[in-house]
Amino acid sequence: MTELVLPNDTNTLNNLMGGRMMHLMDIAAAIAAQKHSNRIVVTASVDNVSFRDSIRLGNVVTLQAQVTRAFSSSMEVHIDVWAEDIPSGTKMKTNEAFFTFVAVDQSGRPIDVPEAVPETVEEIALFDGALRRRQLRLVLAGRMHPTDAAELKALFELP
Repeated sequence: MTELVLPNDTNTLNNLMGGRMMHLMDIAAAIAAQKHSNRIVVTASVDNVSFRDSIRLGNVVTLQAQVTRAFSSSMEVHIDVWAEDIPSGTKMKTNEAFFTFVAVDQSGRPIDVPEAVPETVEEIALFDGALRRRQLRLVLAGRMHPTDAAELKALFELP
């Protein structure tokens, strides 16, 4: 997804407002989840949105979203955000985040989604880490007891 940063999108320092960036990220991630599942999707969680550099008025913003892993009805989506200053020819990665979406039927009930099959080395790494990130989300939300988070516990087991 590509957007141009216009005056109504900026704060008093002429930087893209964080809330506007999160809005764009949510849309891009929802499109990726909807295309993967061919279902209506709703945002379930947003993890760790990092704001590395400011995006300036007039920059072109490119959001790249991909489903990293699908569980029964939920999908983790990874998003990278790039800002480009066309006149100067500079481009930089400014944001990154993980969103979770749940596919729902017409009544709003969760519905199964197809498996995500990683192909590249990067996709495989994101896929492999998705279960740990999911368990962390569930523990932090109080929906899983830490002792049940086997993937997380394995990170801390020493030989």
